[in-house]
Amino acid sequence: QVQLVESGGGLVQPGGSLRLSCAASGFTFSNHDMRWYRQAPGKERELVAVISSGGNEIYGDPVKGRFITSRDNAKSTLYLQMNSLKPEDTGVYYCNLRVLVNYWGKGTLVTVSS
Repeated sequence: QVQLVESGGGLVQPGGSLRLSCAASGFTFSNHDMRWYRQAPGKERELVAVISSGGNEIYGDPVKGRFITSRDNAKSTLYLQMNSLKPEDTGVYYCNLRVLVNYWGKGTLVTVSS
């Protein structure tokens, strides 16, 4: 079965960096587009980034120029490098696979605070 396991979250000061990982299993990772979403307290889940099976990237406006997503198909792992973090980046970050239905990991919490 599909499994997505996020890691790498934590507490970081404004202006700092974090690198999130998403370990995928149960499907042929290299064949699928993958997405990062986040959900801030009291807000709806929002799309952060998409990386296609071919490696093309799309970013949400709030993170453009600061976040970079990448993938290692040999390791079936998705990454999100987050730089110049702001307090408004605080939230639970999820990786997502969409194949007829949505598959989600349990998420990893990122807190940006001084």
